Amino acid sequence: MHALILGATGAAGVLLIQEALAASHTVVIYARAPEKLPEETRNDPRITIHKGELDDREALSSAIKGVDAVLSALGPSVSRGPMHPKGTPLARAYSLIIELMISHGVRRLLALGTPSITDPNDKFSLRMSIIVKGVATLARTAYEDVVAIGETIRTQGTDLNWTIARVPLLSGSNDKNFVAGYVGDGKTGTWLTRAGFALFVVQELENNEWVKKAPLITLP
Repeated sequence: MHALILGATGAAGVLLIQEALAASHTVVIYARAPEKLPEETRNDPRITIHKGELDDREALSSAIKGVDAVLSALGPSVSRGPMHPKGTPLARAYSLIIELMISHGVRRLLALGTPSITDPNDKFSLRMSIIVKGVATLARTAYEDVVAIGETIRTQGTDLNWTIARVPLLSGSNDKNFVAGYVGDGKTGTWLTRAGFALFVVQELENNEWVKKAPLITLP
């Protein structure tokens, strides 16, 4: 498939690019600062790079046109969590992304989320509740943006085949093992590697097992 990757310059995004290429997909990257990408990525003939901001309608439209799916690793920066901008900028970006996807006939969206986005299939988990409440308290604007991302995708993306891959605490380990389920189901935990997130997204792009669902992806 021909996939647009958003959030490509972040740690998870770089791994998502690698995983998509390893699965024989071709990639379009839309980034504000593509110069941050590794040199081998910038020079890879399987990759097309577009530079632009998330609120630049014309540039974003050009990047989306002609792709089969949008894979997004967009999310609040962990290091800047407490200083995340007000006004849910990422959710507003998703609103434009969804609008442009529909206009170009692109139906598949796989997006990064967190357990701050709740799901009717979730059950109570004390550990996860503590984590989510901690984020809501210490990084309120980031929390509000993530929650708004979930609401935007679910309400405006009714014509899309979307999947929100909710991730807990992320680590930089190379362990790609993961399980997919829901909060408090007895099999999911509180940690996942970024490599595991990338593998889930690429496998889900091919398998379509979680369409219009928001699974929690964690280490087994």
